[in-house]
Amino acid sequence: MKKRIPLGVEFYKEMVDKNYYYVDKTLFIKEILDTGTKVNLFTRPRRFGKTLALNTLRAFFEDERDANGNKIDNSHYFNGKKIADCGEDYLENQGKYPVISLTLKSAKQPNYEMAYKVLRSSMIEEFRRHRYVCKGGALEEDEVQQFQNIITKQAGEEDYATALSFLSKCLKKYHGSNVVILLDEYDVPLENSHFAGFYEQMVAFIRSFFESALKTNDALEFAVVTGCLRISKESIFTGLNNLRVVSILNSSYAEYFGFTEEEVQEMLAYYGMEEHMEQVKQWYDGYLPGETEIYNPWSILSCIEDNRNSKQFILRSYWANTSSNSIIKELVEKAEKETRMEIENLITGKTIEKPVHEDITYHDIHKSPDNLWNFLFFTGYLTKVGERFDTERTYLELAIPNQEIRYIYQEMILSWFNGKVKAMDRSALYQALIAGDCATVETELKRELTKSISFYDAAEQFYHGFLAGMFGGLGEYRLLSNRESGDGRADIMMLPEDEQSPVLIFELKRADKFTQMDEGCDAALAQIEEKRYDAECREEGYGKFIKYGICFCKKSCRVKVG
Repeated sequence: MKKRIPLGVEFYKEMVDKNYYYVDKTLFIKEILDTGTKVNLFTRPRRFGKTLALNTLRAFFEDERDANGNKIDNSHYFNGKKIADCGEDYLENQGKYPVISLTLKSAKQPNYEMAYKVLRSSMIEEFRRHRYVCKGGALEEDEVQQFQNIITKQAGEEDYATALSFLSKCLKKYHGSNVVILLDEYDVPLENSHFAGFYEQMVAFIRSFFESALKTNDALEFAVVTGCLRISKESIFTGLNNLRVVSILNSSYAEYFGFTEEEVQEMLAYYGMEEHMEQVKQWYDGYLPGETEIYNPWSILSCIEDNRNSKQFILRSYWANTSSNSIIKELVEKAEKETRMEIENLITGKTIEKPVHEDITYHDIHKSPDNLWNFLFFTGYLTKVGERFDTERTYLELAIPNQEIRYIYQEMILSWFNGKVKAMDRSALYQALIAGDCATVETELKRELTKSISFYDAAEQFYHGFLAGMFGGLGEYRLLSNRESGDGRADIMMLPEDEQSPVLIFELKRADKFTQMDEGCDAALAQIEEKRYDAECREEGYGKFIKYGICFCKKSCRVKVG
């Protein structure tokens, strides 16, 4: 029986216990010990294995206890793993430290009060997990009382802001050793509060939270923090001189977040899908932390799971349903002409060059176009394909990583455009369509084309969708797309509710040069006649027809009536 696919499995011990396919990343433990950094911040896109990496650290380092304070032996979970071959100097750290493990990824509420309560609940659960420290007399009476107040929600907000520091001291008193702190997705509350409108309140709380846990905590052995972005302008990490930031610009630790090409090849071979490696590469590869080629792990696992028992190998976009795409929506909605042109270039496979800096704030994200491109790079929507340096700045050559991310851009842009179309006044266009006024139809379409974003690698699809969106709101008409009629399919037909009104038939063409648009319109009209697209409607009793030949070239069009 083949191993199960660990889709959504974020607990290391569950991975081992339930026979999931595990890509061995346990040498991450060795590197953490080798570097000896007090506080490590790893920034990677969502769904790139950050939570599992932290949980692996917890399973290895934690001096875990049950509710009565009895030690739990987790050493067998690493038998046969790569870390087990690294020698006693590393294995002696196994089960050595009390561990505080906290995720902030659930703080996605619409207001500060709710988001704070969710964060508080997460802290309370971690206090409950370590409730055994209140037994045995290690803590003073007032410390036990404060511990209970935190669990029962009797403590004030200032107590929860410094709760991790307090828990660290309690654990050190009980265990006699310093504490390892693991904080996952620390920037989720900041991203959410930016979009929800309570950013400053959340920043103030997170700042206190981090300072007490990581800056002024005498009981700290080391800490590992993960997120998408390094956010320092808000002074969350003020004075934290022992902080090391490891982003996708760094070469170190590159192979521990995401799958390497060798790991993907091994996994596909294990499940009998090795012949699809090239397709998988085109869809899910393309990330380059440092110089290491990395695949999106969530998408690889999802793809294998979907195709395990399928006769036809199908590639889909999986990451679009798990990551926040709000920033792309904002980018497109607020884009100036130059930015829209750059997005078009990216979608068609070209690259852009932008200055890069890691200190990004959600609050200032729209103050400079560079901030937007940096955000897209660090969150996985763009990847580095080259770089150059001058005396002051680093410039990255950026591209869309793979077909999966290109699909996200296309879908988000089409969704944005359709929403824009629904909100616009199209009365002049509709009157012109019914009157056969091709000059006004052409003017109205050109005006909207200049505002839109067209991706020319899927031009026919774009222009067809563009027209369907523009024509779709004509209330007394029913729009039919690619309907079988006569000897073929008309691109678009609009049938009136009143048989006395004209049927509108549209055939589309695309030209490579503006000088070819007239010829394209003539060919479209000839096709309508040759294929008898009006035949079925005439048999149904419709007597009036307006036939449009429309030819597009980039962001222009020509319209003729036959």
